[in-house]
Amino acid sequence: MYIKSALTIVSIIFVTTMSSFNFTLKTVFNPKLQTYCDGLNKEFAQIPTERKEQLNELAKYVATTKTDGKPVNLLFVCTSNSRRSHMAQVWAQVAAYYYQIENVSTFSGGTEQTRVNINAINALERAGFEIYSNKQSDNPLWYVKAGEKINPWAIFSKKYTDSTNPKNSFGAVMVCTEADKGCPIVDGADYRLGLPYEDPKLFDATPQKDAKYDERCRQIAREMFYTMELAKNLIAKK
Repeated sequence: MYIKSALTIVSIIFVTTMSSFNFTLKTVFNPKLQTYCDGLNKEFAQIPTERKEQLNELAKYVATTKTDGKPVNLLFVCTSNSRRSHMAQVWAQVAAYYYQIENVSTFSGGTEQTRVNINAINALERAGFEIYSNKQSDNPLWYVKAGEKINPWAIFSKKYTDSTNPKNSFGAVMVCTEADKGCPIVDGADYRLGLPYEDPKLFDATPQKDAKYDERCRQIAREMFYTMELAKNLIAKK
């Protein structure tokens, strides 16, 4: 009963988040998050050339889908759907908001279900998101809020085939090597990209934990912002 109602809540929250965003407002994010976002485009030079080539392909997919008049659905896939895939989902959505690209919806999933890791949540909070949870199960819902005028959306660990994720006409972005190798074909995807990130899990029991999670969070944010800025420019040219 709880799982069924939770999935309903997830769907409602996501829909209201997308419809409530006002693209005419220049500043909509929490102040700390706004400052964080405003600094990302100054770091694009830090992205290696080979990495940019991968991100360029993702930007082209977003732009082409938009100019074809279709909604853009991006599904970020990792093994346990606990860290990198959630950070990528959150930052890709915020980047679309920031660059005012409408009808972009982001999702995440894993090859297995675990739970969202608290260290990933803490890193997102340090970046400026407000995050809270019902904590009513071993795999709780987490509600992520980017600003006062944006309704929160929910994240929780799930398989990439979960009913809350798109079933067709979406781009699958594999954010870890294991998932990339384990899922050579993602059913329903019309685009697939291997975009692995190093796992901050390796530092969970070390003094460098927070610094390494912040580093990975910043890298993912930087690359999603680079992707969406390029996508916006490509859309403008068509």
